Amino acid sequence: MAKRDYYEVLGVEKNASTDEIKKAYRKKAIQFHPDKNPGDKQAEENFKEAAEAYDVLSDPQKRQRYDQFGHAGVGGASQGGGFGGGMSMDDIFSQFGDIFGGHFGGFGGFGGFGGSRGGRRVNRGSDLRVKVKLSLKDIATGVEKKIKVKKYVTCSKCHGSGAEDDHSSKTCDTCHGSGVVTRVTNTILGQMQTQSPCPTCNGEGKIITKKCSECNGEGIVRDDEVITINIPAGVAEGMQLSMSGKGNAARRGGINGDLLILIEEEPHPELIRDENDLLYNLLLSVPQAALGGTVEVPTIDGKVKVKIEPGTQPGKVLRLRNKGLPSVNSYGTGDLLVNVSVYIPENLSSSEKDILNGLENSPNFQPKKSVKDKIFDKFRRMFD
Repeated sequence: MAKRDYYEVLGVEKNASTDEIKKAYRKKAIQFHPDKNPGDKQAEENFKEAAEAYDVLSDPQKRQRYDQFGHAGVGGASQGGGFGGGMSMDDIFSQFGDIFGGHFGGFGGFGGFGGSRGGRRVNRGSDLRVKVKLSLKDIATGVEKKIKVKKYVTCSKCHGSGAEDDHSSKTCDTCHGSGVVTRVTNTILGQMQTQSPCPTCNGEGKIITKKCSECNGEGIVRDDEVITINIPAGVAEGMQLSMSGKGNAARRGGINGDLLILIEEEPHPELIRDENDLLYNLLLSVPQAALGGTVEVPTIDGKVKVKIEPGTQPGKVLRLRNKGLPSVNSYGTGDLLVNVSVYIPENLSSSEKDILNGLENSPNFQPKKSVKDKIFDKFRRMFD
């Protein structure tokens, strides 16, 4: 099922300000919050969808990529291919808890769902960035790439807990496993209640009494991982894709970071890219341009034959429909534009000079006024 437009999800215009986006998200989050809609799977999906939209539109860089490339630019390009795996409830409560001020679950009386997480701090692994070089053929069809990445992964011995065994950790006595401490202060407006991370366990809710000997209590180790990346067709130089959860693992069972893939294009020996169109400079000889004929032109899929009309002028552009690159948003395919150039030889033999001298005064070899005017108009437009 295709993802909905993020602006539509939050109900805002594409030129909405950051504050408008934040207010719209808060409204949607309250409407679909699981505490308010217990057991309602559709409400839970809407809650996640709104959080995913806010995650992108509230970040200027992600929003710019989304506006330019759609879901493909922020991780939603390939269903089932590793991009845009969606946000879990833990992701949402850990990343956007501050939007309601403090404990995410504790607003408007809805405390059960958020409270079940106890406010514990959730660690998040850092993002990784890799560069992937693609040929025009790769870009035209989409491609699967396998890359080896040096990264932090979950410790296999303690499974990310950081403890040597099941008996090597205990619930924090200060916060009783909640990860937060609550303080009540008296003010002229009455009692004010505030929450902050537990200073004893640093908000984790537990204390490790014996650290894992493999990872020294961190829950992560450095290792290599081979990652399969499905690149959608139509991507462009400088475009950044993301794979959710494929970055560095987080300490002690937190949320993994993302893998950011920066696209680089390998130069083609004959074709030049102009957005979704491809450009090719066809160099004809004087006899070919004058007499016409059939020539071969390179495309991404191989050479094709193109008919040259007699009297073809330099600067003429031949358009081969749908021989360019597809749009990353599936809005069609570009064309191959063939620019005609004519080669004028620099060194001529005596016999060749005699032939041309004989043609110099021929009426057919003198440019007509209509041709001169056409060339002049084209020249003038270059400076408009």
